[in-house]
This record gives sequence, C-alpha cells and structure tokens, in this order.
Amino acid sequence: MPSAAPGAEHVDVLVVGAGLSGLSAAYYLQREHPGKRVVLLESRARLGGTWDLFQYPGVRSDSDMYTLGFSFHPWTDTRAIADGGSIRNYLDNAAKKFGIDKRIRFRHRVVEANFNSEQAQWELDVDVGGAGDPDEQLRGDVVPTPIKRVRFTTRFMMLCSGYYRYSSGYAPEFPGAASFAGRLVHPQLWPSDLDVRGKRVVVVGSGATAVTLVPALAERGAEEVTMLQRSPTYMMTLPSVDPVARLLNRLLPTMLLYQLLRWKQIFFFVLTFWLCRSFPSLVKTTVRKRLACLLPSTFDMVHLTPNYDPWKQRFCLVPDGDLFKTLSEHKARIVTAHIDTFTKDGIRLKSGEELAADVIVTATGLHMQLGGGMKLCVDGRAVDVSACMLYQGMLLSGVPNACVVFGYTNASWTLKAELVCERICKLLKHMDEHGADTSVALPGPDVRPEPLLDFTSGYVLRAAGAIPKQGSQGPWRVHQHYIKDLFNMRTHPVNDGVLQFSSAGQTKSKRN
Repeated sequence: MPSAAPGAEHVDVLVVGAGLSGLSAAYYLQREHPGKRVVLLESRARLGGTWDLFQYPGVRSDSDMYTLGFSFHPWTDTRAIADGGSIRNYLDNAAKKFGIDKRIRFRHRVVEANFNSEQAQWELDVDVGGAGDPDEQLRGDVVPTPIKRVRFTTRFMMLCSGYYRYSSGYAPEFPGAASFAGRLVHPQLWPSDLDVRGKRVVVVGSGATAVTLVPALAERGAEEVTMLQRSPTYMMTLPSVDPVARLLNRLLPTMLLYQLLRWKQIFFFVLTFWLCRSFPSLVKTTVRKRLACLLPSTFDMVHLTPNYDPWKQRFCLVPDGDLFKTLSEHKARIVTAHIDTFTKDGIRLKSGEELAADVIVTATGLHMQLGGGMKLCVDGRAVDVSACMLYQGMLLSGVPNACVVFGYTNASWTLKAELVCERICKLLKHMDEHGADTSVALPGPDVRPEPLLDFTSGYVLRAAGAIPKQGSQGPWRVHQHYIKDLFNMRTHPVNDGVLQFSSAGQTKSKRN
C-alpha cells in the first residue's frame, strides 16, 4: 500500500474538476467503492465548470437536458433546453443530494502531477487560494488570498476538467483592433456592466455562442445586431419544451419518464448523425428547406448554406427557432464576409463595406487544453499528451493510473462521461481483486495514431498539438457513438492484454 509523502495528504482516488464529469466520477466512485477516500479538486470558487464560467446573455445548453443531465438524477424542469443558471442549480442540487459537495476542495488548482513508479502513486503539487479565474475577478466572486502550495498523493487520478482553457477564450489578432473606440468583448469574459440598449452590436462568429447571443442581445434592446460570419454553420431547431414530456409528465413516475425521454433523445441523435454521414446531400437539402420555411422569402439562404458536409462541425441548436424569429422581425441580420480591419467606428470588410458598431463581441471560440493546464509527468519526465493515444477514449497510452474524461462531440458530453466513470470503477475493482497497484495501456506496433476528432471546427484544428490521438483499431478507436460505446465498455474484458498490470516498483521496468 503506497504511503503519503511527508506533508502530503493521501487519497485513494483524486478527481480534478467539479463540473459534469467530476460530479459523475464522484457519484460512481462512492456508489461502487464506498470504502475509498475520494476527493475532488476544483480550481474555481464554485462547482459547475462550464455552467459556472459562462455568463453571457442567453447562455444555454446546446443539447437536451435529458442527456446532458445525469442518468442518476432526473432533470424535472419542463424545458428540454435550459439556461445556464438553471443547469448550474441542477448540478448544485445533485452534489448536495448525493453528498458530493462534501468531497470538493474549492480553489485548489493542480500545477503539476507526477506518477512515481516506485511508490505506484501520483504526487500532485496544488496551489490553494489566489485571485480566481478572470471571470470570477470580473464578477467579484473571489476574495483574493495568498497562494499556498500543498501536496496530494493518490493511487488513481481522474482528469475531469474539460477540454478548454478557462482563463481566456480564443481571440484572433484582428488588424486595427486597438483603434476601435467602442467596447470589445469576448463571451467567455462577459462584463456584468455591459448594457447594449440602444447600441449597435456586431457579433463575430457563427457557432453556438454567436447563435445564442444574437437573439438575446436583440431582446435586451440593442438598436442593431449583426452576426458577422466567414462561413455559415449548420443549424437545427427543436422545441425548448419536449412535447412527449409535456404529454406524459403527469402519467408516468419521474424516473421512468426521465429514462424514456433520455433514450428517445439518444436514438434521435444517433440516427441524425448516421443520416448526416451516410446521406449528406439529403440532409443538406432537408435542413435548407426546413430553415427556409422559418424565414421570409426575401432572406438570402446563402447565409445558412455551409460549404462542408453535415457534422464535419457541430450542429448549432436553435431552440424554438428564436434566431430565425429575430431575423424575420428584422431585429438582427447576418453578414457573410471576411474582415479587412477594425476601425474607430466598427469593422471594414474586404468588400469595402463598413459595419458600424458600438460593441463588438468576438464569439471566436475556445483554446483547447486537458487537465486544466497542469504539467503531467511520469517519473519526472514530462508527458507529451499529443503523442499519446486514448485507450477506450479514456486512458492515455503509457500513463499509469490515470484517465481523461472526454465527452462526445456529436451528442451530450455526459453520456460518454458516465460510461468512462463506470468503466474506471470496474478497472479499480479488478486491480483490488488481483492485488495490482498500477495499470497502464500500451498500444501494439500495429496500432497507428490518428486524429482524435473527425472535425473541421477551428478550435479542433488549432488544438492538434494539445490533445491526444485515437488509434487505428480497437480498443484505441474513438467511435463517437453512444450505443457502440455502451456495449463495448460494459462487455469488453478489463484484462484484455492491452492493459498491463503490475505491483509497486514494476511499472517503470514494464514501460521501458
């Protein structure tokens, strides 16, 4: 049994992050391994992750809450598409209901994690305190305190901190940006004092954030809202209140109804993804016709006609068609063009047209990173995450006793997160039963590395050097298919010959 390093606090399983993934991990660990000591380290002052971070107008889920919510904690609100504040309250309630909140250490930021093969444990340097993330400083949520460095040791580590950097979003260096006389805002750091009433607002971008912001800013009284995009994005509209839920709400028990709605949505998105990949031309035509029905005949559909096949980038969800209503009522418009330069009064396009603006919102995406930016080492050697492959979409090749929770890109994040957490519990049980201190996934020579995500989104292409890869064959393939993963991860044997198990002190020699 490993022992804590002098001055370190030792836990059995350490979870980094207290958002959707971290809360899922804590629930399954305490259910399947009630005797283990589990601690969650959260760098922020509150739980919720993404849903505590984003505060921009209209922020909402980009998938239904029956699949984004936990399988073990029903979403009982009548809305299938929920606002950010409601989602955070749901997570807070789940944490309290299952006692997970008592396991969270807030304002604990992991700086470095090193796996010590001789001790068969992780040693983590953690900063406690500080001023918080930039968004927390803007909101005044955190009272700055001196940073104290502490150390934890753990047998197993779960990285549940998401896939992007919280301290800042991606903002290209636009020519002339310094000359703009108005306010320049990134949605990830939305200022609480920004009042758009009577102002001309240009939202740069066409992804989920931009699609959410445009109707919300128009609703808040902006004089003119322009969505400026380089190229269109695929969009689909769904009702914010599920009609099946409305019909059956008083007829079925809460958990039974929730599971029914959950599986209905799972099959809907699996079928949608299959149709997009198998019959892209049909889907293109169907989507275009559907959107044309929601807009005036005078609307130029070129603004909603992408130049790539469906699901090469994520679909943007438009609940109740709110964006299309805003466009139809001439409260907003879409401009498809390239930026030449920012000016004192707005943006000049390469066509020569000028867009006047008092506020410019750069909804230009995220910076991807794993592990909250921590340095990851094995026996003092830094791990190049981009050179690793993911075993079953969760274990980094060559890195012992650690998993990465990475959700779906074509469905709700939580669906994959829960499968990973279940599988890790099974792995830990196998290690306990067979007296193994370490487990490490090692690919064979016939497994070729391939890009993890078959996506052309900008944030994915920019992250090639920051995220791991998948392998050319199972169990290194990442399917992005919930039903396949459900079968594989629940039936695939733990001791499959790919995972290597050893006792303390042997891991180093096996890996070399």
